[in-house]
Amino acid sequence: MITPYKLASRELQQKNTVVKVGSASFGGNSIPVIAGPCAIESYEQLYQAGVSAKAAGAAMLRGGAYKPRTSPYSFQGLEKKGLEIIKKVGRELALPVISEVTDPRNVELMAEYVDMLQIGTRNMQNFVLLKEAALSKKPVLLKRGLAATIEEWLMAAEYILSSGNNQIVLCERGIRTYEPYTRNTLDLTAVPIIKHLSHLPVIVDPSHGTGSWRWVSPMAKAAIAAGADGLLIEMHQNPEEALSDGPQSLTPENFARLMVELSSLTTVLGRSLTTKSNSKEGRL
Repeated sequence: MITPYKLASRELQQKNTVVKVGSASFGGNSIPVIAGPCAIESYEQLYQAGVSAKAAGAAMLRGGAYKPRTSPYSFQGLEKKGLEIIKKVGRELALPVISEVTDPRNVELMAEYVDMLQIGTRNMQNFVLLKEAALSKKPVLLKRGLAATIEEWLMAAEYILSSGNNQIVLCERGIRTYEPYTRNTLDLTAVPIIKHLSHLPVIVDPSHGTGSWRWVSPMAKAAIAAGADGLLIEMHQNPEEALSDGPQSLTPENFARLMVELSSLTTVLGRSLTTKSNSKEGRL
């Protein structure tokens, strides 16, 4: 029986799709880690974060220029100025960059500044945005909706695939449940299920998945053990002063410690971490 997500299904493509973003590749034996602050606050802040992320072995730099926030009074991002900053920092550090696109009208603009477009949980079923992102021909990171089933998530990917763009990386970032102790419930069972159902690579965001920096490292290691093809981790020089999501952000020191632990874990699993110094088979 053909699944409703025909193009995303292994029924029509058995071979894993490998998505390349600059020097990073998702879906192969090597595992890239994307790191950086939730929001771009200034050039100095992002540059310092980028230096720390690269030194620890991150393969890509993240940072939000447009921030969809629950409260209209929360920091909404630096918008175009933020895009200018992340492009400049990425070039200076030779790191591919990713930022979230929140509006179909901004896709063309953002494609000029970033190497990968992120579609966040709130927009997983914004079908106009999905189509516009596909037409940009940029690689797309598609986060799971906070209440989306796995089939709904794959159907959202199908919108991008059916519009002619197969450069999609899925991202599990936790779903909303009745548990109040964590920000979301990180559904790591989604990783092996997606890898069984689909040829698309899947990574994990343990920062949003837990909401607390204390649980990011253990859940990042659990994600890799479950078979994830990468990680998306929030890191800030001074989390207590962050304008967005400080409580779930690792310090540079904690991030570097995690990367060392991940290097040992991936070796045991017969995989390796992608690093900027050796993007194909790099190890820390």
